[in-house]
Parts: sequence; C-alpha cells; structure tokens
Amino acid sequence: MNLLQLVIVTLAISPLVACSGATPPPASGASNTSPASSASGSSGAAETPKAAPLGLVTRAELETLPKFVDAWAKGDAPSAEAAKALALVPPGATVRVFLGTWCSDSRRELVRFWKAVDLAGGKLPFAVELVAVDHDKTDPGGLSKGVGLRYVPTFVVLRAGKELGRVIESAPGGIEHDLGVLLRGEKTGVISGRSDVGA
Repeated sequence: MNLLQLVIVTLAISPLVACSGATPPPASGASNTSPASSASGSSGAAETPKAAPLGLVTRAELETLPKFVDAWAKGDAPSAEAAKALALVPPGATVRVFLGTWCSDSRRELVRFWKAVDLAGGKLPFAVELVAVDHDKTDPGGLSKGVGLRYVPTFVVLRAGKELGRVIESAPGGIEHDLGVLLRGEKTGVISGRSDVGA
C-alpha cells in the first residue's frame, strides 16, 4: 500500500472512529515512519514519532504536540465574560478532564478551555487535572476506571470527592460557560451537545 492509499484509508476511517474510542484497524503494510521522515531522505534509519502521553499530563506537555499546536491556531475564542467568571466560582472544586490526544473534540474543547483560563488571568479557584486516555478509555494510573467514559473529552466537576456534573464531548454553551454553570452549582448532571448521553 503506498502512502497515498494509506492516507485515503485513514481519512475514510477517521469519521467512523470520531472520539467514541473505537480503535481503528491497522492499515496493512503501514510503517511507523512518519511522512516527514520518509520525505527527508534520512540514512535508512526510521524515525519513530514521539509517543503521545497517557495518564496524568500537563498543559505544557500537550501544547508541544503538533495537533494541539494546530488546534490552538484554528480554535474558537471563548466568551470573555464567561471566561473571566471562571475566576469567581466558589473555591475548592476539581475539574478532571479525560481526553484523547488522538481526538479532535478533545483538542477543540481543551484549547478553548485554555484560552478561557488565560482570559481569566491564569489563576483559578479550582484545580484542573488532565488525564490522557487511549482509544479504549484507559490510562496507566487507572484514573479512568469506574468513571463510565464513553466519549472524550469529558470534563468531570468534583467537590469534596463527589461528582457534581460533567461536560461530555462538546459543550453547547461553550466550555467556559458550561463549566462555570457546574462549578457555581447552577446545574448538576450532564451537559453535552450529544443526544445519547442523558443531557
């Protein structure tokens, strides 16, 4: 299978996989060599791309990944009013974000969230934990176990260890607004643009 055929197969499978976690089948004859290293005419030694992190990760780690860099450039601007309101929510909560570095929805929502954090002045009265999962929604530390992940990203809002609510895959009001609603206690449960998650 040549590179063009591999790209066409990948593009055909990608919409089917989305961010539900179905693992795409490996393309026959696919190699671990990136197109960039193949085109560079390197001396025969195949360069393997840096493995995407799994488990607890930092914003800084994710922002070095090329697809996150692209998402930052293309991402929507958050509502400045809703972003600044995040700095005023009652303190003490934790927002645990389960994400797939492989998932475009995760990149879209996280980049918008980070832009909101920056607009809010960077300091928030709640903790943020980022947990990168694989296609099966698992991570090496087991943080995703028992959470009931079906789609990523899933932003879970916790107070005193108890879940108040979650934003799943897409935030209909914008992640900065929908998280604010949960953090202020104006709503509990599921917020999502999906119709199949009990929103």
